[in-house]
Amino acid sequence: MNSHKFFNAADYFLDRNIRQGRGHKIAIYTDKRNYTYNEIQDMVNRTGNAFRDLGLRIDDRVMLLLLDEPQFYAAFWGAMKIGAIPIPINTMLTPDDYQYLLNDSRAKVLVVSSELLPLVNEIKGDLLYLRDMIVFTEDEAQIPFKQKLKNASPILKMEFTTKDDVGFWLYSSGSTGPPKGTVHCQYSPVVASENFAQGVLELTEDDICFSVARLFFAYGIGNGMLFPMSVGASAVLNSERPTPERIFYHLERFRPTVFFGVPTSYGQMLEYKERQDKEMGTKPDPDGDHELSSVRICVSAGEALPEDIYYRWKERFGVDILDGIGSTEMLHIFVSNRPEDIKPGATGRPVPGYELKIVDEEGQEVEQGDIGTLLVKGDSAAQQYWRKLEKTRTTMKGEWLNTGDKYYMDEEGYYWCAGRSDDMLKVGGIWVSPLEVENCLKTHPAVQECAVIGQEDHKNLVKPKAFVVLKDGYEESEELVEELKKWALDRLAKFKYPRWIEFMPELPKSATGKIQRFKLRKMGKKAELASSVKK
Repeated sequence: MNSHKFFNAADYFLDRNIRQGRGHKIAIYTDKRNYTYNEIQDMVNRTGNAFRDLGLRIDDRVMLLLLDEPQFYAAFWGAMKIGAIPIPINTMLTPDDYQYLLNDSRAKVLVVSSELLPLVNEIKGDLLYLRDMIVFTEDEAQIPFKQKLKNASPILKMEFTTKDDVGFWLYSSGSTGPPKGTVHCQYSPVVASENFAQGVLELTEDDICFSVARLFFAYGIGNGMLFPMSVGASAVLNSERPTPERIFYHLERFRPTVFFGVPTSYGQMLEYKERQDKEMGTKPDPDGDHELSSVRICVSAGEALPEDIYYRWKERFGVDILDGIGSTEMLHIFVSNRPEDIKPGATGRPVPGYELKIVDEEGQEVEQGDIGTLLVKGDSAAQQYWRKLEKTRTTMKGEWLNTGDKYYMDEEGYYWCAGRSDDMLKVGGIWVSPLEVENCLKTHPAVQECAVIGQEDHKNLVKPKAFVVLKDGYEESEELVEELKKWALDRLAKFKYPRWIEFMPELPKSATGKIQRFKLRKMGKKAELASSVKK
């Protein structure tokens, strides 16, 4: 494709469907009402014109703090159509996080769901670049943007962009320090959709997609917007917290054909149904009519899917789960199991369109079966990290991207995850920086120093665990454990707080004074083994 030729992702994902005769087809199912492709186009065009009326121009950044509602589509594609750059951000962060993200991105406009407005109003510091804020409810915008939308034309003149123009950003968590703005071009969502949605899932316009992962995640934006729109299919959007009860309700009501979850949600859903079966004395029939009987395939990513969850799910619902790995930098999944080719416990094989290699510390490819760092190459890769030159150079090595994941390949060509090459944790499919949790705990008056690692819970899912050295005058107690947990809960996003706290007289350190987390991880493993022996 000529890099100087016109290409705009909003034209590809939205307008192309209407040109191909799918205008009256349902694009989005929600609890309140359904939206056709024509209606989405009308919302997108009016939003784009209203953005222009606010003074937004090509390359200006628009931050989206939005729940999973049709307005997300309107703001995302409306911005891209006028050449502005939408930046969806995590809806589960703190006011301090939002202050950092707004200043780091230099976004001129913030679009926020009304339910999340209190978080923004709690921002204490200066917002150096923010000019306007737009508040959306599920049905409409609040005044004054509501008037702009009402008066805006439903016909939008598209900005001339090319496939190499910056299309949007997604923020990726940092292992040391603050999150990184991952800059994607206009064309990378097309590549991710062709490679995974069509190449592995064989998605068609008859599919209905439903994702537990939210639209602000790379995984979620693919599942809940890019993939269905790439083939003229439909998506189910749920703006509420995805509890097992709500997930099953949506599965039953909208009868999706493809379901996207994370290991945590699969585990919670299984427990919920198993408890229900026990209470009601019913025996499940995987071949009968149940909430997942419309689903042809399930997908999992975010962290490795435990084998027992795969087998229990298959036995309970009769549907396969395809485990895979993706990243914000590659936009979506690049290694995956296939519908007819599943090896439980393994991450799978390369997705069509991606190349992989496993290298040692010198960058040389390792022997088959040896553990090394996984590198991936593909055209959905991000261009750079915003204002992070050193990190860009160490992660994005020419055409290859360093995933930071340790992997090995077995004799049949399947890739197996062997952990992280840094200390980052994946909790419920979301990256957590141990440093952030440690810095929070250190502000408690009782804490001298601390270190945080990941430890598996009874469901084999990773959660943060803190090792704490107390200051003189403080004594270990269950009350203090609960107090420290609450301290972290009050100051961090809920998924980041430590589920376990262990007191120590001192932390293991190297000769240069660096905390040796690998020793703490070994201790954590021994504790897990001891508790499993007791059971």
